Parts: sequence; structure tokens; C-alpha cells
Amino acid sequence: MSSIPPRADPRFAQPGHPPATVTEFEGVRSLHLGTSWVQGAMRLSRPDTIELEYVRMMMMWMLFQPAPRRIVQLGLGSAALTKFCHARFPEAQVTAVELNPNVIEICRALFGLPPDDASLQVREMNALDFVNDPANHGKVDVLQVDLYDEHARGPVLDTPEFYQACADCLAPDGIMTANVFGDDFSNYDKNLLAMEQEFDAVAWLPEVHDANVIVIAFKHAPQIDFALLYDRAADIKRRHNLDAKRWVNGLKEWMRDHAG
Repeated sequence: MSSIPPRADPRFAQPGHPPATVTEFEGVRSLHLGTSWVQGAMRLSRPDTIELEYVRMMMMWMLFQPAPRRIVQLGLGSAALTKFCHARFPEAQVTAVELNPNVIEICRALFGLPPDDASLQVREMNALDFVNDPANHGKVDVLQVDLYDEHARGPVLDTPEFYQACADCLAPDGIMTANVFGDDFSNYDKNLLAMEQEFDAVAWLPEVHDANVIVIAFKHAPQIDFALLYDRAADIKRRHNLDAKRWVNGLKEWMRDHAG
């Protein structure tokens, strides 16, 4: 997330929710919620790639889950993760949960989000209701959480109870990635502590631009073999053009800093 002046778009302003607005600069279209904070972005010449580095880092679960069956995105943003997962994992069921109908509509119209089909479902609902629904428990292989309002002061949902419900949604080998961002450093500690209470293992990568920190949380702690992870990172780079080696380096740095 970063701060630049938005251009209001009256087509996506259903009452009761923040309006979805856009800016364009040097070939990149950015999504806002009526404020200057960037909620997502798309390069117009490469609409199916992931433009923002912190969003690409949300895909680091690929190091541990090469063939997920069900992927859930909480918070649609500019649909970058949802589009990428739908295109690159055709065997998976991809679900995006978004409360703001303006975001869903602008993603369909201006950010290349395809219509729902047999493997893609976009649900207009509260993320808390989704994770609290017993029908979703134990069924999600990958859960990606990026929940921010128009002011981006911190995650909209950040309690231990929320993260417990997220853990409940995961299959036994399930993984959650989450973006922790805010205008107060206490946001980091609050969210990380809550995750550590509810997941078997939690790690995070070094901070990227605009103070975004990406966390990976495991339902059950995996065995870490860095030689294997570097091999997988090379395959991810070759197949998906994501710099996964940086993710492995970040995890290695985290384990070194938190040893003992």
C-alpha cells in the first residue's frame, strides 16, 4: 500500500460502502477506496501478472503447497491474487471473499477479473462470517488474508478469535499468508502475537515497500529443508516468473534471527 491522489470513478459507488476509485501512472492502474491509499495495482501491458512486490510475496505458500485443491482470498483488492491463482492453478477451487460490492464491480470492469465459473467464485460477504462458518472448516489448503478499509490504518480483522477461525478453516497441512500493514507499529505486534497463539508455526519475511510485512502461518509446522525449498524456488521462477528465491532467503534469515 502507498499514498497517491486518487481519481474518483462514479460508476463504482454503491451507497453504504466506500467508493472504488482508480489512478493510472506509467502504465499501472491502481485501485483505491476513495482515499489516496493504494489497495492493489495492475500493469496494463501485463494484466495477468502480479504487479506489487508484497502481493507477490503472498504467494510464498507455493514453496510448501505446489498443488492446492482449495484457495481462499479474504479481501479482493485489485484481484491480482485471485486472477493469478485461477489462471495458474486450474485444478483448484478459488474463492474470493469481499464485503464491498464496489470493489467487486470495479475488478470485473477495470482489473480483468473473470466471471465466476466452475473453479472461481467471488462472494460478497464479510470475511469474519466466512471463517466462522463451520461449512468452511477443515477444507482450505491456502488462505490469503489482506483485509483493509479505505484508511489502511491496520487490518480490519486482527483478533485471536479471527485468527483461530482462520486456522479452523485450514486443512491439516493448510497454510495462511497475511499482509500486516498499518500506521502504528503496534499493529505488527498485535497481529503476530494473535497468529502465534492460534497456529503451530508462524514466520514473516523482511518488510517490503511502504511497511508491508508478509506473514506465513502453518496449521502444523513443516519440516524445513532449505535445499528442497531452493529447488522449488527455481521451479517457481521458471514456471511462474516469481522471485521465490527471495522468499527462501527471507525465511532463512527469519530462522537465523529467531533461533532458540
